[in-house]
This record gives sequence, C-alpha cells and structure tokens, in this order.
Amino acid sequence: MKLSSYLSEDKIISNLKGETFEELITNLLKELAKTNKQVKVEQEIMKKAILKRESEASTYIGNGVAIPHARLEYFDDIIVSIAFPEKHVTMKNVMGEEEPVDFIVLIVADVLKNKNILKIMSGISRLCLKNKDVFKEILKYKSPEKTIEILNKMKIEIDHNITAEDLFTTSILPAKENNTLEDIAKRIIMDRVSGIPVVDNHNNFLGEITERELISFGMPKHTTILNDLSFLTVGEPFENYLVNEKITTIKDLYRTEGIITIDKDASLMEISYIFMNKGVTRIYVLENNKYVGLIFRSDIIKKILHI
Repeated sequence: MKLSSYLSEDKIISNLKGETFEELITNLLKELAKTNKQVKVEQEIMKKAILKRESEASTYIGNGVAIPHARLEYFDDIIVSIAFPEKHVTMKNVMGEEEPVDFIVLIVADVLKNKNILKIMSGISRLCLKNKDVFKEILKYKSPEKTIEILNKMKIEIDHNITAEDLFTTSILPAKENNTLEDIAKRIIMDRVSGIPVVDNHNNFLGEITERELISFGMPKHTTILNDLSFLTVGEPFENYLVNEKITTIKDLYRTEGIITIDKDASLMEISYIFMNKGVTRIYVLENNKYVGLIFRSDIIKKILHI
C-alpha cells in the first residue's frame, strides 16, 4: 500500500492557524471534523490522547517535521492528515532546542495498529529526511492537490513488515579516523551516547569508538594487565589523555571487534533476538557496508511497545 493511499485532499490543510502546538492540534481536528463523522464525535478524546502522547515524548523528528499521533480503543480506522502551520510554532528537538515546525503529519489509529502507525511514520521520515528536494517542493506549494501529486509520484510503499529501516535513527552522525579524542568526548556528551560509529570518507563502516576507549587511553598502560589496583600507591590516571586529547586521533583506538551490524532490511524478530541474546545496547545498520543508522535497545520500547 502506498503512503498516498492514506491521504485525500480534504485531509491536507494549508495555512493551519495556531499560536501553540495545542492550538494547532485543536484547529486541525476541527478542520477534519468538517468531513469526518468519527473525528466530529471523538474530537475531544482524540485531542486529549494526542496531547498526552506529546507530553510523554516529543513527536518532533527534526527538519521542521512533527508527527503527532494517538491510539484509541475501539477506533476501527486510520486517519492520516497533513497540515502546514500558518505561523512558525516551535517544538523541541532531541537536544532540547526550540525549532520552527513547517510540516505536521497527524496519525490517529486503533490501539492494536502500532505496526501501521510505525510504518506510516517511517514512510514520512523517509520522505522528509532523505528526499529533501522533494520535501522542499511540497513546502513550496503547501497545496493539497500538489502534495497528493508529489506523493503519488514518489510511490512510497507502506508494507506490513517492520524492519531495521523503520527503527533506526540517523541523528548520530558517524566519526572519522582523523577525529581527535577531544572531538569524540564532546560528541559523547552532546549526543548523550556511549558509542559512535566510525566510517571512512566513502561512508563505509569501520567500527565504533566508545567511552571505554577514551577511558582506557587515559589509564597507565600497565594497569590493563592487573586484576586490581589495591597495592598501587602512585600514578594519576588521565594525565596522558589531558596532554594529548587535542592532537591524538582515534585511528588506532576505535573498536573493530565485537560490534553488531545488520542490514537495513533485517526483521524486527532478528533485531529483538540480538538485543535479548547478545548483551548489546546498540546495533549499527548498514546498506552495502555503508553506515545508514543506529538502533538503540530503547528504540524497541519507544517505537514498538510505546508508540
């Protein structure tokens, strides 16, 4: 089924009015209620469910795109609507910074349709984050007719099998071999991750650099062969690190062993099995050995169990 099949011109709202995110949702539901009896009857229930979900975790995915959504009991339909805010209402990105929202995709479905919601969200993400020229064309016109026309041409398929492509995040940019220890330390803090993928200049996956390698570099070399440090009375860790952090690159430090990688078409069952049995918290997703994204163990909770 194509992404465009979920949409019709009456579900695409140009110049949606609203000074806040809540006002945008309120006015969007009012517009949908004009042509949809279910929305008209359950408008307040939908609004509360959407705002509750938003309070738990922001549905802003970056690049000016938000995908607010809600699951309702005994709701035997899927409603997908697109809206272009008249004013630049802001939402917080993953770093907690405010960014203007240009494109809202609202999804309302039954509580048992997690898979459908996730697949639609994945299709929207591919459109907005990977096909940026096409997305810019949609934003240029802000037209129901033109939006449907462009989506029909794109032929974005919404199948029923959840794969790695639906789960991975692209927000963790890879490191290069010539990055310094200082570069990586800053990234680990700013991106709030414990490990970062390493690629070459052609985006081929090489390995990962983690907190462990940084700490290991800062420790005296002889400590790596000891079982404990109880008899040591001299030596201060991280002196070597602090002296060399600005000039030492990660070329000979990043890990190449014991890293889990999967193809972007790997199934949800395979991904879940790896997380349960391999003792890892992140999996790197590749396409023809090129890095495309990263799946955290918590993504199973956020995107499958608590969508």
